[in-house]
Amino acid sequence: MNEEAKLPAPASADKAKLAIAVLLAIGGLVVFYVMSDSPAWLRWGAVVLGLVLAAAMLATSGYGRAVWQFVLDSRVELRKVVWPAQRETGMTTLVVLAFVVIGGVFFWFVDLVLAWATRHLTGQGG
Repeated sequence: MNEEAKLPAPASADKAKLAIAVLLAIGGLVVFYVMSDSPAWLRWGAVVLGLVLAAAMLATSGYGRAVWQFVLDSRVELRKVVWPAQRETGMTTLVVLAFVVIGGVFFWFVDLVLAWATRHLTGQGG
């Protein structure tokens, strides 16, 4: 349960792919601002195209494969979770709401007492 994942050092090709992906994403944003006279759909198309190309480049790198493996492992762990029943969730919600109301009334009362004490001791206020 307490295993530490040992990741291999990233290859220089993976670093290059990551750099290209970042440049593609930034390039899409730059094109958006450079084409300020073009229609909005064309400008947004450039942004989307830059992001899609960046995601495709990232997916082919070791970083992208690691992220995809993390997603798959997360789905496996999510299936192991024991979710509470609807009745249990409802009762827990009611208990939390009751404590919030009780806490609110308590702190309102403490505030009234402290305000009264402050007015009484200083002689100020209504």
